Amino acid sequence: MILTGFQVPGTRGWSLAEGARQIKIHGRYVPVRAEIVDAGGFSAHADADQLITWLHTMPAPSTAYVVHGEQDAAETFARRLDDELGWTAVVPRHREKVLLPTAG
Repeated sequence: MILTGFQVPGTRGWSLAEGARQIKIHGRYVPVRAEIVDAGGFSAHADADQLITWLHTMPAPSTAYVVHGEQDAAETFARRLDDELGWTAVVPRHREKVLLPTAG
C-alpha cells in the first residue's frame, strides 16, 4: 500500500505509516498484511494561499465548514476565510452533526 501525502495523527493512514500491525475498521481490529510505503512527497493538495485564491472566485456560502487537516491548521484556515473573504467559517467538533439546508 502506498500512502501519499500527509497522514494526520490518529488516522488509519498515520497508524499504518507508523508501522501498526493491526488497525481498527468498523469496530474490529484487522491485521495489516500489506507492505506499507510512505510516499509523502506526492501530495496533490493546494496550500492555503492557493485555496484562498481559488475560493475568492466563488460566491460566499452561508457557512463554510473546514473539515480537513489538523485542528490548529483547520482553525487558522477558517479564520482566514473570515478575515480575507468575509465568510462565516466553522471547524466542526469531532462527530458533530450539521443539518444542511436543501436546495430549492
